[in-house]
Amino acid sequence: MYESHQWYELGLLRSPGWVRLALEMRAGWEYGASIAATPLLSLAPRGDGHPVLVFPGLITGDLSTLPLRNYLSSRGYATYPWGLGINRGPRDGIMDACLDRLDTLSQEHGRSLSLIGWSLGGLYARELAKARPDVVRQVITMGTPFTGHPKATNAWRIYEWATGHKIGAPDIHEPLRSPPPVPTTSIFSRSDGVVAWQCSLERESPHTDNIEVQASHLGMGLNPLTLYALADRLAQAEGDWRPFDRSGFRSYLYPDPRRPASY
Repeated sequence: MYESHQWYELGLLRSPGWVRLALEMRAGWEYGASIAATPLLSLAPRGDGHPVLVFPGLITGDLSTLPLRNYLSSRGYATYPWGLGINRGPRDGIMDACLDRLDTLSQEHGRSLSLIGWSLGGLYARELAKARPDVVRQVITMGTPFTGHPKATNAWRIYEWATGHKIGAPDIHEPLRSPPPVPTTSIFSRSDGVVAWQCSLERESPHTDNIEVQASHLGMGLNPLTLYALADRLAQAEGDWRPFDRSGFRSYLYPDPRRPASY
């Protein structure tokens, strides 16, 4: 068990402090770094053309995921936006619309989909995979707070304002902790200035994995380390999912997510 799970079980988690929050300003630099790293990112594994559906974070829309989707399209995937405007949380009809889109894309391609979600968008991806595991190939989340205390984030007040829901209701948040019954990867950053990183850690199981990157929350989906990790995960053959391989040069770029927390 990861040490951080003991933290939230003891109620010790807090939202990231002001220093980490201020570091969110590096998001623009991360996008620039991805552009500069284009030659290296082009060496990432290519895909098999299966469909990938991408969900944006809270109060953002498909424009925020456009660079990510463009990159995945260049690696050979049929990449789609969620197509439901600004993500204002789980309002009436939103999940049904997402399920309809998932089923439609699956039928059009005759294949299962991979689902990617950034922050709150990752919760959509996880819950959709629980509802339709027969048409979901794998789930990848980025900075998604699916465990820990719901207020261990600097965005909980924005969430309440945007959704009109009070945060912390056990009947809403407890089911979110369970991973989907499909291969699931959580990409997280210990320097996340919005979400306490411990809230994005999956418990170990044969079909779950955690990948740590050095990234901001607002720039995680634009970060070159994240993009490479996404390409690596998506390129696996269906039915042959394995945890992320950190051996060799990757060990210098992707820290061991199991190492003890120092802060």
